Amino acid sequence: MNVEINKDFISVLSEYIRDQNSRKALEMLAELHPADIAEIFAQLDVDKQSFLLSLLDKDISADVFLELEDDDRKKLLNQFSTKEIAEELIPEMDTDDAADIIGELSESRQDEVIAQIEDKEQAQDIVDLLRYDEDSAGGLMRKEFVSVNKNWSVITAVREMRKQAEDMEEVYSIYVVDDQNILLGTLSLKKLLTTSSNTLLEELYNEKIRYVKADQEDVEVANLIQKYDLTEIPVVDEMKRLLGVITVDDILDVVREEAEENYQLAAGITSNVDADDSILTLTKARLPWLLIGMFGGLGAGSIIQKYENALELVYGLVFFIPLIQSTAGNVGIQSSAIMVQGLANGTIKGKLLNRLGKEFLLALLNGTGIALIVLIISHFLFGTTLLTSIAIIIALITVIINAALIGTFIPIFLNSRGIDPAVSTGPFITTSNDVLGVFIYFIVAKMILGV
Repeated sequence: MNVEINKDFISVLSEYIRDQNSRKALEMLAELHPADIAEIFAQLDVDKQSFLLSLLDKDISADVFLELEDDDRKKLLNQFSTKEIAEELIPEMDTDDAADIIGELSESRQDEVIAQIEDKEQAQDIVDLLRYDEDSAGGLMRKEFVSVNKNWSVITAVREMRKQAEDMEEVYSIYVVDDQNILLGTLSLKKLLTTSSNTLLEELYNEKIRYVKADQEDVEVANLIQKYDLTEIPVVDEMKRLLGVITVDDILDVVREEAEENYQLAAGITSNVDADDSILTLTKARLPWLLIGMFGGLGAGSIIQKYENALELVYGLVFFIPLIQSTAGNVGIQSSAIMVQGLANGTIKGKLLNRLGKEFLLALLNGTGIALIVLIISHFLFGTTLLTSIAIIIALITVIINAALIGTFIPIFLNSRGIDPAVSTGPFITTSNDVLGVFIYFIVAKMILGV
């Protein structure tokens, strides 16, 4: 059943909530996925959200809670007592999700919630997960997984797996460990079903397995899962003891957040912000790069002022300054964007000089094509002298090559220094190429035209 969530739907639902008509309100939500319900919640105030959440089954309300945007979830969390969080929300969540929710609380409330969780094993798992940085593999992993001992027989393994999988929604892999819980490999379900019940698992498991360490960055984990098309990847400690697993749904969130962060950095926004953040927060995030752009513009202006006499002597030069600046900025952004994407995906390989050489040839080819068009336009349409037109196109080709090399070199250099290369795109590359472009333009004009 498809339900259209529009203004009329929200209006009717809000009316049922005002009238405290639980039955009608619940009927409207009955056929909806938790993600759709979370979308509805975003259009309601906190009191209405609390009312609806109280109507839903605990497992559904927990799923809805996880689908909410961070700000909405934090506001709603403040409406719950620590006892309600511990008894109604946390038991219905996987340990990684539960740790994320509890991690959003103040330290005092965290302690209160953990103390009131009835399942002490789950509580201990959550405490373990909270120790890891949220941007690490340990911070992403969950403790729900199926593991079997290499010394077990097939029949014993099946019996133990049933116990472990009882409260799990999905089982993607079966991990084989030894008596010290050291990860050895994975067990094929097909082999488990087609082998004699008395066969030991050490004769069946596959030793080829990819894993990550708990302190690895989440972006590294995302790249591994994407590269090898994995559904799940195990997490181990320094001794290769199995700690947990990371599933692809958790990685999708990482990929989305990384993409959003890089997009904002490329646009000259220095921190991760949302459109609904306060004016002060948005100003702090945007102003630094705007100031850099301002000083870049002043720098370009001072260069133009320095060559004021050249503009007076060869008036046609002034018409092509915007062309030089915009072309340099665009070429630089294109080159840096490709580098940033390649560095993020781990596809940038080979020596830096080879990469720069390739960009040089590409820029030379593109620059020559553009320059020929500009030569025709400047000389035949604008009436610029042939010598001036030649000066313009030589400057243009030089500027394009310079912009391409800068756009390629800066991201690789920043990445080698442990700095996010995404900061090199957008305003940084554009501003630097604007200034250098104008400078190169007048230097070439001076050399050729003698002005």
